[in-house]
Amino acid sequence: MNDTERKQATPSHTNRLIHETSPYLLQHAHNPIDWYPWGPEAFEKARREDKPILLSIGYAACHWCHVMAHESFEDEETARLVNEHFVSIKVDREERPDVDMIYMNVVQMLTGHGGWPMTVFLTPDGEPFFGGTYFPPEPRYGMPSFKQLLLNVAEVYRTRRDDITANARQIMEELQHISAPTLVEGEVTADVLDQAYVRLYRSFDEQHGGFGAAPKFPAAMNLIFLLRYYQRTKRPEALHMVELSLTKMAYGGIYDQLGGGFHRYSTDEKWLVPHFEKMLYDNALLSRVYLYAYQITNKPLYRRIAEETLQYVIREMTAPEGGFYSAQDADSEGVEGKFFVWSPDEIMRVLGEADGTLLCKYFDVTTWGNWEGHSILNVPRPMSVLAKLEGLSEDELRQVIERGRKKLFEHREQRIKPLRDDKIITCWNGLMLRSFAEAAAILNRDDYRQVAIANAEFLLTHLQRDGRLLRTYRDGISKLNAYLEDYALLIDGLLALYEATFELRYLQEARRLADIMIEQFWDDVAGGFYFTSHDHERLITRAKEFYDNATPSGNSVAADVLLRLALYFDVPEYRQRAERILRATIESVRRFPSAFGHLLGALDFYCGAPKEIAVVGRRAAADTQALLRVIFDRFLPNKIVALKEPDDEELVGELIPLLRDRSAIDGRATAYVCQNFTCQRPVTDAAMLGAQLALGRLPME
Repeated sequence: MNDTERKQATPSHTNRLIHETSPYLLQHAHNPIDWYPWGPEAFEKARREDKPILLSIGYAACHWCHVMAHESFEDEETARLVNEHFVSIKVDREERPDVDMIYMNVVQMLTGHGGWPMTVFLTPDGEPFFGGTYFPPEPRYGMPSFKQLLLNVAEVYRTRRDDITANARQIMEELQHISAPTLVEGEVTADVLDQAYVRLYRSFDEQHGGFGAAPKFPAAMNLIFLLRYYQRTKRPEALHMVELSLTKMAYGGIYDQLGGGFHRYSTDEKWLVPHFEKMLYDNALLSRVYLYAYQITNKPLYRRIAEETLQYVIREMTAPEGGFYSAQDADSEGVEGKFFVWSPDEIMRVLGEADGTLLCKYFDVTTWGNWEGHSILNVPRPMSVLAKLEGLSEDELRQVIERGRKKLFEHREQRIKPLRDDKIITCWNGLMLRSFAEAAAILNRDDYRQVAIANAEFLLTHLQRDGRLLRTYRDGISKLNAYLEDYALLIDGLLALYEATFELRYLQEARRLADIMIEQFWDDVAGGFYFTSHDHERLITRAKEFYDNATPSGNSVAADVLLRLALYFDVPEYRQRAERILRATIESVRRFPSAFGHLLGALDFYCGAPKEIAVVGRRAAADTQALLRVIFDRFLPNKIVALKEPDDEELVGELIPLLRDRSAIDGRATAYVCQNFTCQRPVTDAAMLGAQLALGRLPME
């Protein structure tokens, strides 16, 4: 029995979702509610029967989605009301982010907040007139019961149609403004980076790390920006904010202390109690932050967390074909967090009295627990402190902890695991592709390189049709038009993979996809990229997304990759389009920098006189590898790297101007470092290359 089948209720009913591939939709395929997937059939039925539409949006790893499903969607009386008065549509937000974005804007507009499960009521033409998120089965939390809501909406729709029409019209007018905002263009200058740093500094939690209060999200993109800012300015406070945050998270309950990988967010300010689902995109971004911090500080903790996170992805989230799965649920056996919590008795049974006592002290496992009577593993004090208290050397204690971690992990593997959403989403795979490719280059690990190559080959083979990207893959079926974020993030991953392998094909694929992205998504009138392609299904509005949320926005990533492609291929048009995005968003970035973490990186690249590094040499040769180690051992976010073999001039030099007319000096691997149309003298010595890379803006020859 697979994950999705385990989640489904006893199939006394079957609805149209049974023909879908989304694990989330399949979880509802046996609800007594007559669910439709998003599509013309549902809207035609609503128009024919003159019924409003109940639109429910969620995702497979969403805890409160499961709660509402059990309380309401599996309830026969609720289903009777829904089926009598509504046409019901169920949407997986991860498959259809275009639909989710539109109606999430509506819910936030109506209620001041958003989230999932999302519940929206529509006219038969898809225009929203009321919405919210979770509704309980009985009146509580100041909310009506879901059944009361259904009856009230049905009555209003039947008796006060003019009010419904007027409300929908008013919402639609505001939605058009939100979805395609009129952006005030400004001058792109580096001072916005200083302003962003100040704003992040003011919201920083000096005690626990991170930003703001509970619930606390890892904010990986903002942490990456702070590392870039440290690299730019050498302000120690910027690095301190990142290090405190990374250390507190690494030792907190938000990190899986046994299996590696991060949970979605922390419900408290101390990183102790997570919301237990694990998302592919969080682990892609966080592994990257820890890698970069390791490059800067050389601290083993950061390398360990990055490697354990990537090993978790290999073990739990990688399909045999090479794609990466989407998420793991917060729940197992219907209970949130059950898979991850411990008691002292269980640890003693696994480890014995002596080791068990030490592990309980190290991981904060007590009889009273630290969460709902159970213990979430976390490390409240450094190993050195506990070693001193126990009269052990730090090395002796470390051996006990590592031995115990291994045994506890093996024991935990016998538990029923959280459900896994095993669909493969192009954009999230692009995020993780970049993380594995960068880890391969930074840590010089060929196993990570092979994971990245397998993933890229899978995406380029199975997530394309007629040269165009698709959104999602599961059980041998690829479907749905790709969105802007799918193109931009796959391009991003391919660029990183090129620098990890120097296989020209990946760079060529990145450029080809960028040209399609421009052709299909660019707004020739107002600038910027639409979320959906020009030939996409017509929805009630066509949105643009600029803010970076849990994942970077398509426009942020597009600006970043176009700036890099402009340098690789010497195509001014790429840079001009990136500049237009930066100009269009710069005033919003000044006001709300924390909402533009990835875009701040693109701004830093744009303002940072990036280094263009050409290497000529045999890829596998020791002298070439010595030069590459100098390049990738250090944190140089504002760079591109290209390589050619000595006899590749005709092919590679023609495609990549940076490599044109470059040659190996005296038959030795040679590096050329250029910046601002000026080049340093070519070098064959690794130490001399390091000295050149340590310079800021290059002097004239």
